[in-house]
Amino acid sequence: MALSRTFRVTLAHVPLLIIVACVSQTNAPATATDSPQPRTATYTCADGTRITIENLGTSVRVLGPDGASEDLPASPPNQSSRFGAAHDAIVIDGRDALVMKGGKTPLTCTR
Repeated sequence: MALSRTFRVTLAHVPLLIIVACVSQTNAPATATDSPQPRTATYTCADGTRITIENLGTSVRVLGPDGASEDLPASPPNQSSRFGAAHDAIVIDGRDALVMKGGKTPLTCTR
């Protein structure tokens, strides 16, 4: 009798377990690719150069391989991943940064 009841309860719970297993996890912990831009990060670019990006909140400071530094404000001002001024811009997406300099081919860089 107890075995029969256990079997019925198990059969009743199987569909419930299947549904729970199929539901996407919206509260999943952040992965390394989702991590925000750290205060200072060094990126290696596709052409082999290295740049350092310092996040200042409403702007970033970019230190190029030649030692030159450039400050780029958020563009538009409420952004935290797109920065630019004149013909130069940087778009930060997780561990990647797309660096665009006026008159040059855009570079993909990874931290």
